[in-house]
Amino acid sequence: MNKGVSSSISWLKRYLSLPTLLCIGALCYIIFSGDSTVFRTIDYDHQIDSLKAELAAQRDTMEYYRDLNRRLSSDPELMEQVVREQYGMKRATEDVYIFQPEKK
Repeated sequence: MNKGVSSSISWLKRYLSLPTLLCIGALCYIIFSGDSTVFRTIDYDHQIDSLKAELAAQRDTMEYYRDLNRRLSSDPELMEQVVREQYGMKRATEDVYIFQPEKK
């Protein structure tokens, strides 16, 4: 054998025992393979964070529309404003112009 290889093997035999190598191998297996690896856990944490942010945005939107619905049922002026702005409705004596941005 090569002198460098034989010195490496003798060093391993002297400082690392078989149970230590088995523990290191098992630890590497747990970290880098299987169903619950460290990398998958980090990826799942990122997905959970993004879903929580999306849920918070949806909750804010839901609260906005609940408040708008509550106000619409009690305020006829707001109802008229929403109907005119969003649906382009007009009074008989008015002309309505709808401007749309140009598509690029």
